Amino acid sequence: MSDINKSTFKVSQMDCPSEEQMIRMKLESNPQIKYLDFDIPNRRLEVYHQGNAQEVNKALGELKLGEKLLGTEKAETPISEDETKQKKILWWVLYINFGFFVIEMTTGWISSSMGLIADSLDMLADSIVYALSLFAVGGAISRKKKVAKFSGYFQMALALLGFSEVVRRFLSSSETPLFQWMIIVSIFALIGNLVSLWLINKAKSKEAHMQASAIFTSNDIIVNGGVILAGVLVYFLDSKWPDLVIGGIVFAFVMRGAIRILKLSK
Repeated sequence: MSDINKSTFKVSQMDCPSEEQMIRMKLESNPQIKYLDFDIPNRRLEVYHQGNAQEVNKALGELKLGEKLLGTEKAETPISEDETKQKKILWWVLYINFGFFVIEMTTGWISSSMGLIADSLDMLADSIVYALSLFAVGGAISRKKKVAKFSGYFQMALALLGFSEVVRRFLSSSETPLFQWMIIVSIFALIGNLVSLWLINKAKSKEAHMQASAIFTSNDIIVNGGVILAGVLVYFLDSKWPDLVIGGIVFAFVMRGAIRILKLSK
């Protein structure tokens, strides 16, 4: 009879890679935890562990993610998927996201588009989460928390600067952004995200971080579409307002991401 238990939890607030990382850092330092199997779309977590399930439940409760223990049974520890292949794909996705962060940030300032600048920070937020996932493998939890803390505050500072610039442009007679840059650069960013999503889906992985990456990238595609739409509206209305509105909305998402990353450092 196996001495490994499998406890299944419903985690109502687990909907992106940040929550997954919070749970991993909380549980993986415990030697009794042998394997974690995440199902982010259905917000379910299977914990393969030794000892009492209540200890796991208590640790999860400290994260305040709305956890609920569904049941515990005897089980064998599953075999992990090919991590080398997954890492290679995630590195490509990281390169694409960080590359478009640089491109959109640069062209955003040149074209005076807050939508492009905000989208670039959204790309940076994704890059940070992917980097944390990759660099954390085999690394110390304490080091990962330090990186998460620095990254979260850095991203929050950028988001606050972005918000202040949006407000300044709302209140002043700032120039109308160059809609051509907004549309063209966002189309290329959209293509980059579609390639990322294709790479992730090509892996056909059931691992949580791969599923979470697909969700993240799908959200990015929606944001890209929003900036393209804002560029079209800037052209037809000859107004800066569509760009400022989409910029403010995306900065809110970036701030939310920064708060989630900061939770990883606790």
